[in-house]
Amino acid sequence: MGHAEFTLRNQASQPTISLDELWMPFTPNRDFKADPRIVVRAEGMYFWNDRGEKIIDASSGLFCVAAGHGRREIAEAVHRQLSELDFVAPFLRAHPKSFELASRIAELTPGDLNRIFFVNSGSESVDTAMKVALAYHQARGQSGRTMFISRERAYHGVNFGGVALSGIVNNRRRFGLGVPGVAHMRHTHLKENLFTSGEGAHGADLADDLTRFVNLYGAENIAACVVEPIAGSTGCLVPPKGYLARLRKICDTHGILLVFDEVITGFGRTGAPFAGQSFDVVPDIMTMAKALTNAAQPMGAVAVSERVHDAIMGAAQEGAIEFFHGYTYSGHPAACAAGLATLDIYRDEGLFERARALAPHFQEAMFSLRDAPHVTDIRGYGMLAAFDIASDGVPGHRGHVLQKKLFDNGLNLKTTGDCALLAPPLIAEREHVDVIVDILRKTLSSL
Repeated sequence: MGHAEFTLRNQASQPTISLDELWMPFTPNRDFKADPRIVVRAEGMYFWNDRGEKIIDASSGLFCVAAGHGRREIAEAVHRQLSELDFVAPFLRAHPKSFELASRIAELTPGDLNRIFFVNSGSESVDTAMKVALAYHQARGQSGRTMFISRERAYHGVNFGGVALSGIVNNRRRFGLGVPGVAHMRHTHLKENLFTSGEGAHGADLADDLTRFVNLYGAENIAACVVEPIAGSTGCLVPPKGYLARLRKICDTHGILLVFDEVITGFGRTGAPFAGQSFDVVPDIMTMAKALTNAAQPMGAVAVSERVHDAIMGAAQEGAIEFFHGYTYSGHPAACAAGLATLDIYRDEGLFERARALAPHFQEAMFSLRDAPHVTDIRGYGMLAAFDIASDGVPGHRGHVLQKKLFDNGLNLKTTGDCALLAPPLIAEREHVDVIVDILRKTLSSL
């Protein structure tokens, strides 16, 4: 490979930086470094590149900047915390903000999911949830329950547990068999539901795949069923009407824990604090990350029902560690400060309610693209949407070209293969939505 460098035109001295040393994640590195797209500033709904051009952020960074970019309240809270207490080990020690943030999160979670375990990312939250499920069944004398049921087209992060749960082939194919004992239900993307806004009328019976696995493997061997309420990274697959409730009933019947991965859907994306509340289904365990701190600090969390938590606590000897798991940076003081400041913004600015109010216009605007060139399906719920474009013969190539053209035309979003995903910050106004859709239409017409 040749040497790659980039000249930063936003600085008077126009320094040149080397691009060689950084190995970028989930990126075709050679393609990017041959034609880089560099962001140097962000505020509100927008990024700016090094040429001073404004780019509207239609995906909240990576589904995580729900309160908009550059929130001074969060930056100042982090600065104050680092000046006061930069770090204390989370094992056998604690700091006040970790307890405060756990309490604030528990005010938002559904049902009795009032026990909060802090991690540093969505990937870590998924692996932690898996360990909680295993520990729960062991505590109840059912150590044979070690299997997990997930779905095709699922995305549950990049650690080995999450990769085993995931149902996207490119996230799995180069990493061996991974964690054993995972079976995958069929995904819910059906042709009968194409171009449907919200929950499709067809496919609730796909939840019965879980019953098939019970009949195949035995309920006594299954620890948990793990699903995203809305499958996010794969392309906003909204559950069919009644699907999640059906999964809940099957889990209850067979003593299987239901885990919702709300890393993308949590914190207002569906107009409620969590998507499970929008669909009126309460899981036993729930993962979260991304918008928890508005992406100002890396952080994730796992919300666990009191029933599950208490069973694990009660099985340990008095004075013993009940759950041998955790991370050096679990509940880091700066991350907790960012989380508290973020939750204040959501509450004080009514962003969940604003999302719920704007969602009908956002969905209507997105579905106006059904006649745009190359579009083969549109899906959406709340302030989350996706559209598929026809392949040019090389899977993912046209989607990759589309996201680059969109950025050059002033719009940032995420693509997965030939699917484009949109999740604007919850501070968006109607005019922002209209600008987003206008750029989408013009760019699709130029492909």
